[in-house]
Amino acid sequence: MKRKWGTVLLSTLVVSSMTLSACSSDTSSKETKDKTESEPTDAVSTAGFPIVKEPLKLKMFTRVAPVNGPFKDMPVFQDYEKMSNVQVEWIEAPTDGFAEKKNLLFASNELPDVMYRSGLTPLEVTRYGAGGQLIPLEGLIDKYAPNIKKLMDTYPEIRSSMTTPEGHIYALPGIVSVNAARTDKRWMNQAWLKKLNLKEPQTTDELYEVLKAFKEKDPNGNGKPDEIPMTARNGLSIVPIMGGSFGLDFQLGYNINLENEKVNIWMGSDRNKELLMYLNKLYSEKLLDQELFTQKEAQYLAKQGSGNTGFFFDQTNNPMLDTKVNEQYIGISPVKGPHGDQLQLAAPVPRDFGAFAITSVNKNPEATLRWVDYFYGDEGSTLLRFGRKGEHYELRDGVPYYLDSFLASGNQGKITPYAGGGAPHLISEKVASYINPPQVQEAQKKLDPYMPKIRYAAPMFDEQTAQQVNILRNDIDKYYEEQSTKFIAGALSFDKWDEFQSTLKKMKIDELQKIYQDAYDKMKQQK
Repeated sequence: MKRKWGTVLLSTLVVSSMTLSACSSDTSSKETKDKTESEPTDAVSTAGFPIVKEPLKLKMFTRVAPVNGPFKDMPVFQDYEKMSNVQVEWIEAPTDGFAEKKNLLFASNELPDVMYRSGLTPLEVTRYGAGGQLIPLEGLIDKYAPNIKKLMDTYPEIRSSMTTPEGHIYALPGIVSVNAARTDKRWMNQAWLKKLNLKEPQTTDELYEVLKAFKEKDPNGNGKPDEIPMTARNGLSIVPIMGGSFGLDFQLGYNINLENEKVNIWMGSDRNKELLMYLNKLYSEKLLDQELFTQKEAQYLAKQGSGNTGFFFDQTNNPMLDTKVNEQYIGISPVKGPHGDQLQLAAPVPRDFGAFAITSVNKNPEATLRWVDYFYGDEGSTLLRFGRKGEHYELRDGVPYYLDSFLASGNQGKITPYAGGGAPHLISEKVASYINPPQVQEAQKKLDPYMPKIRYAAPMFDEQTAQQVNILRNDIDKYYEEQSTKFIAGALSFDKWDEFQSTLKKMKIDELQKIYQDAYDKMKQQK
Protein backbone atom coordinates (compact mmCIF):
# COMPACT_ATOMS: atom_id res chain seq x y z
CA MET A 1 0.00 0.00 0.00
CA LYS A 2 2.89 2.40 0.37
CA ARG A 3 2.92 5.17 -2.16
CA LYS A 4 6.36 6.12 -3.38
CA TRP A 5 5.88 9.77 -4.17
CA GLY A 6 9.27 10.25 -5.75
CA THR A 7 8.29 7.66 -8.32
CA VAL A 8 4.94 9.36 -8.90
CA LEU A 9 6.65 12.72 -9.27
CA LEU A 10 9.23 11.72 -11.81
CA SER A 11 7.69 8.79 -13.63
CA THR A 12 7.54 9.02 -17.40
CA LEU A 13 5.00 7.70 -19.79
CA VAL A 14 6.21 4.46 -21.28
CA VAL A 15 5.17 3.99 -24.86
CA SER A 16 5.43 0.32 -25.74
CA SER A 17 6.14 -0.95 -29.22
CA MET A 18 3.29 -3.36 -29.37
CA THR A 19 1.76 -4.42 -32.65
CA LEU A 20 -1.94 -3.75 -32.76
CA SER A 21 -4.23 -6.28 -34.31
CA ALA A 22 -7.37 -4.28 -34.78
CA CYS A 23 -9.93 -7.01 -34.65
CA SER A 24 -13.31 -6.63 -33.07
CA SER A 25 -15.93 -9.24 -32.37
CA ASP A 26 -19.68 -8.96 -32.59
CA THR A 27 -20.56 -9.22 -28.91
CA SER A 28 -24.19 -9.92 -29.69
CA SER A 29 -23.63 -12.91 -31.97
CA LYS A 30 -24.86 -16.30 -30.75
CA GLU A 31 -22.82 -19.34 -31.61
CA THR A 32 -23.76 -22.92 -30.89
CA LYS A 33 -21.71 -23.33 -27.72
CA ASP A 34 -22.63 -24.38 -24.26
CA LYS A 35 -23.55 -21.45 -22.03
CA THR A 36 -20.77 -22.33 -19.63
CA GLU A 37 -18.39 -21.46 -22.46
CA SER A 38 -19.34 -17.77 -22.48
CA GLU A 39 -22.52 -18.07 -24.60
CA PRO A 40 -24.66 -14.90 -24.35
CA THR A 41 -27.17 -15.15 -21.52
CA ASP A 42 -30.75 -14.00 -21.86
CA ALA A 43 -31.26 -12.88 -18.27
CA VAL A 44 -28.77 -10.91 -16.21
CA SER A 45 -30.13 -9.68 -12.90
CA THR A 46 -29.52 -6.02 -12.20
CA ALA A 47 -29.58 -6.56 -8.43
CA GLY A 48 -29.06 -9.40 -5.97
CA PHE A 49 -27.70 -12.88 -6.62
CA PRO A 50 -27.23 -15.01 -8.55
CA ILE A 51 -26.17 -12.77 -11.42
CA VAL A 52 -27.29 -15.37 -13.98
CA LYS A 53 -29.62 -18.34 -13.61
CA GLU A 54 -27.56 -20.72 -15.73
CA PRO A 55 -23.87 -21.22 -14.90
CA LEU A 56 -21.61 -18.92 -16.88
CA LYS A 57 -17.88 -19.43 -17.37
CA LEU A 58 -15.50 -16.55 -18.02
CA LYS A 59 -11.79 -16.66 -18.77
CA MET A 60 -9.80 -14.01 -16.91
CA PHE A 61 -6.15 -13.20 -17.43
CA THR A 62 -4.43 -11.99 -14.26
CA ARG A 63 -1.11 -11.16 -12.68
CA VAL A 64 -0.06 -13.34 -9.76
CA ALA A 65 2.22 -11.70 -7.21
CA PRO A 66 4.90 -13.70 -5.37
CA VAL A 67 2.83 -13.60 -2.16
CA ASN A 68 -0.22 -15.11 -3.85
CA GLY A 69 -1.34 -18.68 -4.24
CA PRO A 70 -3.52 -19.93 -7.12
CA PHE A 71 -6.56 -17.72 -7.61
CA LYS A 72 -8.86 -20.73 -7.92
CA ASP A 73 -8.00 -21.65 -4.32
CA MET A 74 -8.80 -18.21 -2.90
CA PRO A 75 -11.91 -18.22 -0.68
CA VAL A 76 -13.10 -14.96 -2.18
CA PHE A 77 -13.50 -16.50 -5.62
CA GLN A 78 -14.75 -19.86 -4.39
CA ASP A 79 -17.49 -18.23 -2.33
CA TYR A 80 -18.34 -15.66 -4.97
CA GLU A 81 -18.81 -18.34 -7.62
CA LYS A 82 -21.54 -19.90 -5.46
CA MET A 83 -23.20 -16.52 -4.96
CA SER A 84 -23.01 -15.27 -8.54
CA ASN A 85 -23.26 -18.49 -10.59
CA VAL A 86 -20.29 -17.15 -12.58
CA GLN A 87 -17.37 -19.56 -12.88
CA VAL A 88 -13.95 -18.09 -13.54
CA GLU A 89 -11.16 -19.91 -15.33
CA TRP A 90 -8.02 -18.06 -14.32
CA ILE A 91 -5.16 -17.64 -16.75
CA GLU A 92 -2.33 -16.73 -14.41
CA ALA A 93 0.99 -15.11 -15.20
CA PRO A 94 3.67 -14.23 -12.64
CA THR A 95 4.73 -10.63 -12.08
CA ASP A 96 8.10 -11.25 -13.71
CA GLY A 97 7.50 -11.23 -17.44
CA PHE A 98 3.84 -10.33 -17.03
CA ALA A 99 3.93 -7.30 -19.35
CA GLU A 100 5.34 -9.40 -22.18
CA LYS A 101 2.61 -12.04 -21.80
CA LYS A 102 -0.05 -9.35 -21.71
CA ASN A 103 1.30 -7.70 -24.85
CA LEU A 104 1.40 -11.05 -26.65
CA LEU A 105 -2.30 -11.66 -25.99
CA PHE A 106 -3.23 -8.45 -27.76
CA ALA A 107 -0.66 -8.80 -30.55
CA SER A 108 -1.89 -12.32 -31.36
CA ASN A 109 -5.54 -11.40 -30.68
CA GLU A 110 -5.85 -14.53 -28.53
CA LEU A 111 -7.83 -12.76 -25.87
CA PRO A 112 -9.51 -13.90 -22.66
CA ASP A 113 -12.92 -12.56 -21.69
CA VAL A 114 -11.46 -10.26 -19.05
CA MET A 115 -8.20 -8.56 -18.16
CA TYR A 116 -8.13 -8.70 -14.34
CA ARG A 117 -5.49 -6.97 -12.20
CA SER A 118 -3.58 -6.55 -15.43
CA GLY A 119 -2.28 -3.00 -14.96
CA LEU A 120 -3.31 -1.82 -18.41
CA THR A 121 -1.63 1.51 -19.07
CA PRO A 122 -3.60 4.51 -20.36
CA LEU A 123 -1.89 4.12 -23.71
CA GLU A 124 -2.76 0.41 -23.90
CA VAL A 125 -6.37 1.11 -22.99
CA THR A 126 -6.68 3.86 -25.58
CA ARG A 127 -4.96 1.80 -28.26
CA TYR A 128 -6.82 -1.46 -27.71
CA GLY A 129 -10.12 0.28 -27.15
CA ALA A 130 -9.85 2.22 -30.40
CA GLY A 131 -8.77 -1.00 -32.14
CA GLY A 132 -11.83 -2.87 -30.95
CA GLN A 133 -10.09 -5.35 -28.64
CA LEU A 134 -11.56 -3.77 -25.50
CA ILE A 135 -15.23 -2.82 -25.32
CA PRO A 136 -16.60 0.52 -24.04
CA LEU A 137 -18.29 0.27 -20.65
CA GLU A 138 -19.96 3.66 -20.23
CA GLY A 139 -23.25 2.42 -21.72
CA LEU A 140 -23.39 -0.54 -19.31
CA ILE A 141 -22.41 1.15 -16.05
CA ASP A 142 -25.75 2.86 -15.34
CA LYS A 143 -27.70 -0.41 -15.41
CA TYR A 144 -25.21 -3.08 -14.40
CA ALA A 145 -22.73 -1.34 -12.08
CA PRO A 146 -24.63 0.54 -9.33
CA ASN A 147 -21.64 0.60 -6.97
CA ILE A 148 -19.32 2.03 -9.61
CA LYS A 149 -21.94 4.55 -10.71
CA LYS A 150 -22.42 5.75 -7.12
CA LEU A 151 -18.69 6.22 -6.70
CA MET A 152 -18.45 8.12 -9.99
CA ASP A 153 -21.28 10.41 -8.90
CA THR A 154 -19.59 11.01 -5.54
CA TYR A 155 -16.09 11.52 -6.90
CA PRO A 156 -16.17 13.12 -10.37
CA GLU A 157 -12.41 12.67 -10.69
CA ILE A 158 -13.01 8.94 -11.15
CA ARG A 159 -14.83 9.46 -14.45
CA SER A 160 -12.21 11.86 -15.77
CA SER A 161 -9.39 9.47 -14.88
CA MET A 162 -10.71 6.64 -17.03
CA THR A 163 -12.40 8.45 -19.93
CA THR A 164 -10.55 8.59 -23.25
CA PRO A 165 -10.41 11.80 -25.32
CA GLU A 166 -13.22 10.29 -27.44
CA GLY A 167 -15.40 9.90 -24.36
CA HIS A 168 -15.17 6.12 -23.84
CA ILE A 169 -14.45 4.10 -20.70
CA TYR A 170 -12.56 0.93 -21.55
CA ALA A 171 -11.06 0.01 -18.17
CA LEU A 172 -11.82 0.41 -14.47
CA PRO A 173 -9.35 1.47 -11.77
CA GLY A 174 -9.09 0.59 -8.13
CA ILE A 175 -10.82 3.20 -5.97
CA VAL A 176 -9.63 4.51 -2.60
CA SER A 177 -12.15 6.60 -0.67
CA VAL A 178 -10.45 6.43 2.75
CA ASN A 179 -8.12 9.40 3.10
CA ALA A 180 -5.64 7.55 5.30
CA ALA A 181 -4.79 5.26 2.37
CA ARG A 182 -4.07 8.26 0.15
CA THR A 183 -1.45 10.03 2.25
CA ASP A 184 1.95 9.68 3.79
CA LYS A 185 1.64 10.67 7.45
CA ARG A 186 4.11 13.11 8.99
CA TRP A 187 5.54 11.14 11.89
CA MET A 188 7.44 13.18 14.49
CA ASN A 189 9.31 11.83 17.50
CA GLN A 190 7.18 13.15 20.36
CA ALA A 191 9.50 11.57 22.95
CA TRP A 192 12.27 13.85 21.67
CA LEU A 193 9.94 16.85 21.64
CA LYS A 194 9.04 16.25 25.28
CA LYS A 195 12.62 15.66 26.40
CA LEU A 196 13.75 18.92 24.77
CA ASN A 197 10.62 20.79 25.89
CA LEU A 198 9.63 21.58 22.30
CA LYS A 199 6.21 22.02 20.72
CA GLU A 200 5.05 20.48 17.47
CA PRO A 201 6.32 22.76 14.68
CA GLN A 202 3.66 24.82 12.92
CA THR A 203 5.79 26.53 10.26
CA THR A 204 8.79 25.73 8.09
CA ASP A 205 10.90 28.02 10.31
CA GLU A 206 9.77 26.17 13.44
CA LEU A 207 10.46 22.84 11.75
CA TYR A 208 14.01 23.99 11.06
CA GLU A 209 14.51 24.89 14.73
CA VAL A 210 13.09 21.56 15.92
CA LEU A 211 15.32 19.58 13.56
CA LYS A 212 18.33 21.62 14.67
CA ALA A 213 17.55 20.78 18.31
CA PHE A 214 17.21 17.10 17.40
CA LYS A 215 20.70 17.21 15.90
CA GLU A 216 22.47 19.22 18.57
CA LYS A 217 20.86 18.40 21.94
CA ASP A 218 21.22 14.61 22.16
CA PRO A 219 17.51 13.74 22.51
CA ASN A 220 18.23 9.99 22.58
CA GLY A 221 20.53 10.56 25.56
CA ASN A 222 23.42 8.35 24.51
CA GLY A 223 25.99 11.13 24.37
CA LYS A 224 26.63 10.56 20.67
CA PRO A 225 25.66 12.79 17.70
CA ASP A 226 23.97 9.86 15.95
CA GLU A 227 20.38 11.13 15.69
CA ILE A 228 18.80 11.44 12.24
CA PRO A 229 16.71 14.63 12.45
CA MET A 230 14.72 14.04 9.24
CA THR A 231 14.62 11.42 6.50
CA ALA A 232 12.48 10.44 3.53
CA ARG A 233 12.33 7.85 0.81
CA ASN A 234 15.08 7.75 -1.75
CA GLY A 235 15.64 10.64 -4.12
CA LEU A 236 13.24 13.48 -4.75
CA SER A 237 10.37 12.01 -2.76
CA ILE A 238 11.04 14.88 -0.35
CA VAL A 239 9.89 17.42 -2.99
CA PRO A 240 6.20 16.44 -3.17
CA ILE A 241 6.17 15.69 0.58
CA MET A 242 7.27 19.25 1.43
CA GLY A 243 5.95 20.96 -1.70
CA GLY A 244 2.56 21.80 -0.19
CA SER A 245 4.22 24.18 2.28
CA PHE A 246 5.39 26.20 -0.70
CA GLY A 247 2.11 26.16 -2.60
CA LEU A 248 3.07 23.35 -4.96
CA ASP A 249 0.37 20.87 -5.94
CA PHE A 250 0.50 17.65 -7.97
CA GLN A 251 -2.57 17.66 -10.17
CA LEU A 252 -3.09 15.55 -13.29
CA GLY A 253 -0.37 13.14 -12.15
CA TYR A 254 2.39 15.69 -12.64
CA ASN A 255 4.12 18.77 -11.21
CA ILE A 256 1.05 20.92 -11.84
CA ASN A 257 -0.94 23.59 -10.04
CA LEU A 258 -4.46 24.35 -11.23
CA GLU A 259 -5.05 28.08 -10.85
CA ASN A 260 -8.38 29.49 -12.07
CA GLU A 261 -8.77 26.53 -14.46
CA LYS A 262 -5.28 27.15 -15.83
CA VAL A 263 -2.55 24.52 -15.84
CA ASN A 264 0.77 25.68 -14.43
CA ILE A 265 3.77 23.36 -14.54
CA TRP A 266 5.78 24.85 -11.67
CA MET A 267 9.18 23.18 -12.10
CA GLY A 268 10.90 26.45 -13.05
CA SER A 269 8.84 28.66 -10.74
CA ASP A 270 10.03 30.89 -7.88
CA ARG A 271 8.02 28.79 -5.43
CA ASN A 272 9.92 25.67 -6.46
CA LYS A 273 13.17 27.58 -6.07
CA GLU A 274 12.16 28.51 -2.51
CA LEU A 275 11.38 24.87 -1.74
CA LEU A 276 14.71 23.63 -3.09
CA MET A 277 16.57 26.36 -1.19
CA TYR A 278 14.86 25.31 2.04
CA LEU A 279 15.73 21.65 1.46
CA ASN A 280 19.30 22.65 0.61
CA LYS A 281 19.51 24.48 3.96
CA LEU A 282 18.36 21.36 5.80
CA TYR A 283 20.71 19.12 3.85
CA SER A 284 23.77 21.37 4.16
CA GLU A 285 23.33 21.55 7.95
CA LYS A 286 22.83 17.77 8.13
CA LEU A 287 19.29 18.12 9.38
CA LEU A 288 18.10 16.13 6.35
CA ASP A 289 19.39 12.58 5.96
CA GLN A 290 22.72 12.59 4.12
CA GLU A 291 21.85 9.19 2.63
CA LEU A 292 18.66 10.57 1.08
CA PHE A 293 19.86 10.13 -2.49
CA THR A 294 21.51 6.74 -2.03
CA GLN A 295 19.51 4.71 0.51
CA LYS A 296 17.35 1.75 -0.45
CA GLU A 297 13.79 1.16 0.74
CA ALA A 298 14.93 -1.39 3.31
CA GLN A 299 17.34 1.13 4.83
CA TYR A 300 14.61 3.75 5.05
CA LEU A 301 12.22 1.36 6.78
CA ALA A 302 14.94 0.29 9.19
CA LYS A 303 15.46 3.91 10.19
CA GLN A 304 11.75 4.25 10.91
CA GLY A 305 11.81 1.19 13.11
CA SER A 306 14.95 2.23 14.99
CA GLY A 307 13.31 5.05 16.96
CA ASN A 308 16.40 7.14 16.24
CA THR A 309 14.76 9.36 13.62
CA GLY A 310 13.15 12.67 14.47
CA PHE A 311 10.83 13.17 11.49
CA PHE A 312 9.83 10.91 8.59
CA PHE A 313 6.94 10.06 6.30
CA ASP A 314 4.93 6.88 5.79
CA GLN A 315 1.35 5.89 5.07
CA THR A 316 1.02 3.55 8.04
CA ASN A 317 2.76 2.85 11.33
CA ASN A 318 3.75 -0.65 10.20
CA PRO A 319 7.53 -0.04 10.24
CA MET A 320 7.32 0.92 13.92
CA LEU A 321 6.56 -2.63 14.99
CA ASP A 322 8.22 -2.33 18.38
CA THR A 323 5.63 -1.02 20.85
CA LYS A 324 8.06 1.38 22.51
CA VAL A 325 9.12 2.79 19.16
CA ASN A 326 5.49 3.09 18.10
CA GLU A 327 4.70 5.12 21.20
CA GLN A 328 7.51 7.54 20.41
CA TYR A 329 5.78 8.96 17.35
CA ILE A 330 2.82 11.19 16.69
CA GLY A 331 1.38 12.50 13.43
CA ILE A 332 1.65 16.26 12.87
CA SER A 333 0.00 18.69 10.47
CA PRO A 334 1.67 20.02 7.32
CA VAL A 335 3.83 22.96 8.34
CA LYS A 336 2.88 26.40 7.04
CA GLY A 337 5.29 27.83 4.50
CA PRO A 338 6.63 31.38 3.98
CA HIS A 339 3.51 32.42 2.02
CA GLY A 340 1.02 30.74 4.34
CA ASP A 341 0.63 27.59 2.23
CA GLN A 342 -0.24 24.37 4.06
CA LEU A 343 -1.35 21.81 1.45
CA GLN A 344 -1.20 18.07 2.11
CA LEU A 345 -0.09 15.77 -0.68
CA ALA A 346 -2.68 13.08 -1.43
CA ALA A 347 -2.99 10.40 -4.07
CA PRO A 348 -6.09 10.56 -6.28
CA VAL A 349 -9.21 8.58 -5.32
CA PRO A 350 -8.88 6.45 -8.49
CA ARG A 351 -5.69 4.40 -8.53
CA ASP A 352 -4.30 1.18 -9.98
CA PHE A 353 -5.37 2.28 -13.45
CA GLY A 354 -6.47 -0.41 -15.89
CA ALA A 355 -7.32 -2.91 -13.17
CA PHE A 356 -10.27 -4.43 -15.06
CA ALA A 357 -11.29 -4.49 -18.71
CA ILE A 358 -13.68 -6.56 -20.85
CA THR A 359 -12.42 -7.76 -24.20
CA SER A 360 -14.28 -8.03 -27.49
CA VAL A 361 -14.49 -11.84 -27.31
CA ASN A 362 -16.65 -11.63 -24.20
CA LYS A 363 -20.25 -12.43 -25.13
CA ASN A 364 -21.60 -11.55 -21.69
CA PRO A 365 -20.34 -8.06 -20.85
CA GLU A 366 -23.45 -7.26 -18.78
CA ALA A 367 -22.95 -10.21 -16.43
CA THR A 368 -19.21 -9.58 -16.36
CA LEU A 369 -19.62 -5.95 -15.31
CA ARG A 370 -22.09 -6.97 -12.62
CA TRP A 371 -19.57 -9.56 -11.44
CA VAL A 372 -16.85 -6.97 -10.79
CA ASP A 373 -19.20 -4.25 -9.52
CA TYR A 374 -19.79 -6.24 -6.32
CA PHE A 375 -16.20 -5.57 -5.26
CA TYR A 376 -16.75 -1.81 -5.49
CA GLY A 377 -19.12 -1.96 -2.50
CA ASP A 378 -18.21 -2.54 1.14
CA GLU A 379 -19.68 -6.05 1.26
CA GLY A 380 -17.78 -7.30 -1.78
CA SER A 381 -14.62 -5.48 -0.78
CA THR A 382 -14.76 -7.11 2.66
CA LEU A 383 -14.96 -10.54 1.02
CA LEU A 384 -12.10 -9.72 -1.34
CA ARG A 385 -9.80 -8.26 1.30
CA PHE A 386 -10.62 -10.32 4.39
CA GLY A 387 -11.94 -13.70 3.23
CA ARG A 388 -14.38 -15.63 5.41
CA LYS A 389 -15.90 -14.33 8.61
CA GLY A 390 -14.91 -16.47 11.60
CA GLU A 391 -12.16 -18.20 9.66
CA HIS A 392 -10.09 -15.20 8.58
CA TYR A 393 -11.68 -12.17 10.21
CA GLU A 394 -14.12 -10.92 12.82
CA LEU A 395 -16.27 -7.81 13.02
CA ARG A 396 -15.62 -5.17 15.66
CA ASP A 397 -18.18 -2.37 15.67
CA GLY A 398 -19.11 -3.42 12.15
CA VAL A 399 -15.54 -3.21 10.85
CA PRO A 400 -13.64 -6.35 9.74
CA TYR A 401 -10.34 -7.19 11.46
CA TYR A 402 -8.09 -10.13 10.68
CA LEU A 403 -8.08 -12.74 13.41
CA ASP A 404 -4.81 -12.85 15.33
CA SER A 405 -4.53 -16.56 14.56
CA PHE A 406 -4.87 -15.89 10.85
CA LEU A 407 -2.35 -13.03 10.92
CA ALA A 408 0.09 -15.34 12.68
CA SER A 409 -0.22 -17.83 9.81
CA GLY A 410 1.16 -15.31 7.34
CA ASN A 411 -1.26 -16.52 4.67
CA GLN A 412 -2.99 -13.25 3.76
CA GLY A 413 -1.61 -13.37 0.24
CA LYS A 414 -3.03 -16.85 -0.27
CA ILE A 415 -6.65 -15.84 0.36
CA THR A 416 -6.91 -12.51 -1.45
CA PRO A 417 -5.76 -10.84 -4.68
CA TYR A 418 -5.51 -7.62 -2.68
CA ALA A 419 -2.09 -8.78 -1.52
CA GLY A 420 0.28 -7.84 -4.31
CA GLY A 421 -1.75 -4.79 -5.31
CA GLY A 422 -3.74 -3.76 -8.35
CA ALA A 423 -7.05 -5.57 -7.74
CA PRO A 424 -10.22 -3.81 -8.95
CA HIS A 425 -12.13 -2.95 -5.78
CA LEU A 426 -13.02 -0.24 -3.28
CA ILE A 427 -10.90 0.64 -0.27
CA SER A 428 -13.20 2.52 2.12
CA GLU A 429 -13.04 3.26 5.82
CA LYS A 430 -15.16 0.17 6.46
CA VAL A 431 -12.57 -2.20 5.02
CA ALA A 432 -9.31 -0.44 5.89
CA SER A 433 -8.70 -1.66 9.45
CA TYR A 434 -5.41 -3.36 8.59
CA ILE A 435 -3.91 -0.19 7.08
CA ASN A 436 -5.82 2.30 9.22
CA PRO A 437 -5.30 1.47 12.92
CA PRO A 438 -6.11 4.08 15.61
CA GLN A 439 -2.65 5.68 15.58
CA VAL A 440 -2.87 6.17 11.82
CA GLN A 441 -6.41 7.55 12.13
CA GLU A 442 -5.23 10.13 14.64
CA ALA A 443 -2.35 11.10 12.35
CA GLN A 444 -4.74 11.46 9.41
CA LYS A 445 -6.98 13.82 11.41
CA LYS A 446 -4.03 16.23 11.49
CA LEU A 447 -3.92 16.12 7.67
CA ASP A 448 -7.62 16.21 6.79
CA PRO A 449 -8.07 20.02 7.00
CA TYR A 450 -5.30 20.45 4.43
CA MET A 451 -6.34 17.80 1.90
CA PRO A 452 -7.10 19.03 -1.62
CA LYS A 453 -10.81 19.20 -2.44
CA ILE A 454 -10.11 17.22 -5.57
CA ARG A 455 -6.95 15.57 -6.83
CA TYR A 456 -7.10 14.77 -10.54
CA ALA A 457 -5.30 11.69 -11.77
CA ALA A 458 -3.27 11.72 -14.96
CA PRO A 459 -5.45 12.39 -18.02
CA MET A 460 -5.81 9.90 -20.83
CA PHE A 461 -4.15 10.98 -24.07
CA ASP A 462 -4.73 9.69 -27.58
CA GLU A 463 -1.82 7.68 -28.91
CA GLN A 464 -0.23 10.49 -30.94
CA THR A 465 -0.38 12.91 -28.00
CA ALA A 466 0.91 10.24 -25.61
CA GLN A 467 3.93 9.77 -27.85
CA GLN A 468 4.52 13.52 -27.81
CA VAL A 469 4.19 13.74 -24.02
CA ASN A 470 6.55 10.80 -23.65
CA ILE A 471 9.24 12.47 -25.73
CA LEU A 472 8.95 15.80 -23.91
CA ARG A 473 8.81 14.34 -20.43
CA ASN A 474 11.69 11.92 -20.92
CA ASP A 475 14.05 14.89 -21.31
CA ILE A 476 12.34 17.32 -18.93
CA ASP A 477 11.87 14.89 -16.05
CA LYS A 478 15.42 13.57 -16.25
CA TYR A 479 16.84 17.09 -16.31
CA TYR A 480 14.62 18.24 -13.44
CA GLU A 481 15.60 15.27 -11.29
CA GLU A 482 19.30 15.68 -11.93
CA GLN A 483 19.40 19.44 -11.34
CA SER A 484 17.05 19.43 -8.35
CA THR A 485 19.18 16.78 -6.67
CA LYS A 486 22.25 18.95 -7.21
CA PHE A 487 20.47 22.05 -5.89
CA ILE A 488 19.44 20.23 -2.69
CA ALA A 489 22.83 18.58 -2.16
CA GLY A 490 24.71 21.83 -2.78
CA ALA A 491 26.48 20.57 -5.89
CA LEU A 492 24.82 23.30 -7.97
CA SER A 493 24.61 26.96 -6.93
CA PHE A 494 21.27 28.75 -7.02
CA ASP A 495 23.10 31.38 -9.06
CA LYS A 496 22.43 28.93 -11.90
CA TRP A 497 18.64 29.16 -11.48
CA ASP A 498 18.13 31.40 -14.51
CA GLU A 499 20.10 28.93 -16.61
CA PHE A 500 17.94 26.11 -15.19
CA GLN A 501 14.77 27.97 -16.18
CA SER A 502 16.14 28.71 -19.63
CA THR A 503 17.00 25.06 -20.25
CA LEU A 504 13.49 23.97 -19.27
CA LYS A 505 12.16 26.47 -21.83
CA LYS A 506 14.45 25.04 -24.50
CA MET A 507 13.14 21.58 -23.65
CA LYS A 508 9.67 22.90 -24.54
CA ILE A 509 8.11 22.85 -21.11
CA ASP A 510 5.59 25.42 -22.38
CA GLU A 511 4.51 22.97 -25.08
CA LEU A 512 4.07 20.27 -22.48
CA GLN A 513 2.01 22.65 -20.36
CA LYS A 514 -0.29 23.38 -23.31
CA ILE A 515 -0.86 19.66 -23.86
CA TYR A 516 -1.93 19.25 -20.25
CA GLN A 517 -4.10 22.34 -20.51
CA ASP A 518 -5.88 20.95 -23.57
CA ALA A 519 -6.38 17.61 -21.79
CA TYR A 520 -7.76 19.34 -18.71
CA ASP A 521 -10.15 21.48 -20.79
CA LYS A 522 -11.46 18.41 -22.60
CA MET A 523 -11.77 16.54 -19.32
CA LYS A 524 -13.91 19.31 -17.85
CA GLN A 525 -16.18 19.26 -20.90
CA GLN A 526 -16.87 15.53 -20.45
CA LYS A 527 -18.46 15.93 -17.00
